[in-house]
Amino acid sequence: MCVILCKIFAWMAGNNLCGEPLPKCSSSRKKRTIIIIIVVAGSLVVLALIAAVSYILKDPAMASRFKKAEKKKPAGNVIMGKKEDQSSQHYRKLGEKAKLYFVRNDREKFQLQELLRASAEVLGSGSFGSSYKAVISSGEALVVKRFKQMNNVGKEEFREHMVRLGRLSHPNLLSLVAFYYRKEEKLLVSDFAPNGSLASHLHARRAPGEPGLDWPTRLKIIKGVAKGLAYLYNELSNLTLPHGHLKSSNVLLNHTFDPLLSDYALLPVMNKEHAQQFMVAYKSPEFSQYDRTTRKTDVWSLGILILEMLTGKFPANYLRQGKGGNADLATWVNSVVREEWTGEVFDKDMKGTKNGEGEMLKLLKIGMGCCEWDIEKRWELREALERIEELKERDSDNVEDYSSYGSEGDVYSSRAVTDDEFSFSVQA
Repeated sequence: MCVILCKIFAWMAGNNLCGEPLPKCSSSRKKRTIIIIIVVAGSLVVLALIAAVSYILKDPAMASRFKKAEKKKPAGNVIMGKKEDQSSQHYRKLGEKAKLYFVRNDREKFQLQELLRASAEVLGSGSFGSSYKAVISSGEALVVKRFKQMNNVGKEEFREHMVRLGRLSHPNLLSLVAFYYRKEEKLLVSDFAPNGSLASHLHARRAPGEPGLDWPTRLKIIKGVAKGLAYLYNELSNLTLPHGHLKSSNVLLNHTFDPLLSDYALLPVMNKEHAQQFMVAYKSPEFSQYDRTTRKTDVWSLGILILEMLTGKFPANYLRQGKGGNADLATWVNSVVREEWTGEVFDKDMKGTKNGEGEMLKLLKIGMGCCEWDIEKRWELREALERIEELKERDSDNVEDYSSYGSEGDVYSSRAVTDDEFSFSVQA
């Protein structure tokens, strides 16, 4: 090509200056070719990266994986989280002036700044606020919850209620240790439960071969939950809702899988509008229909929890705000009850249980009695507790008449379930 161009220009100029092709022309051509290849290859790589990022952002499954990975990262410390906000700046400015108020005398006291500087791990972020696991200098692990929806209550009123909760002591309650008050945000410090929440064990994806909760463990958990709830009813008798937010994610498990109720009795200090949007008690049939709650409302929540534990089905409507999920929640309960009454109604993780099916059935009927839609026919907590306490891990030799757990027309009227429909057989 160089020779041809040279000859053309020489002919036009009337001379014969063209000789052999210059080596530089060939060298320049090679350089241009290499540059073009590099540019094209680089462009393809950039386009591929853009396409990959776009795919990840559009695919919910892929995006959720990245979000989950981010949540597992340490938060740095309690006041900072992933980035500094106004609350973080507030705590920094306070310095040593900020004081924790301890509500228990059986715990070693420490300064708020020590807690806020402690290495922290994000445990979760819910409708009430964020939770952190913090390990202080003594090596003790604690949970710090940041609440932003408690700013309608005065400091003295808040303090009195926290002191009252601090006096509560029961093997099935998560103990409140201390609190910090400011108008815009409250910090509640409690013990750390090493085995996480009941919800995580019932619904989280497990590694291959990792066992789920068996029947004896579930029975121990529900017995502890009932005892803890009964204790709240006795100690907080002036509250219509001694718990108010009973659900599987608020049942924590200690190192021996004994249950610990958490987030209990917070209604008196919660903003009313926020409570009615998110708290479990306000998803009950009586609030949906009549805008009221009663002493049987927490019993309804207990019934839903029992059905969730036995079936392994998650009542997803709890995640919805306000009253909108109530009709669907009723459908969820009815779907549990109306299934064919075989071993398939129970969570498959309990299939390995031998001679316990009759006891499971008794608990299922107790759960149905607790979450009866007609509040007049719903069981009292005392009756539910007595029935639960009678349950055993294995069936007795003398099979008890299940009809003692409720007659055909009394307990299950809203679903028209008869004892004959409770035929039970074990599926292989």
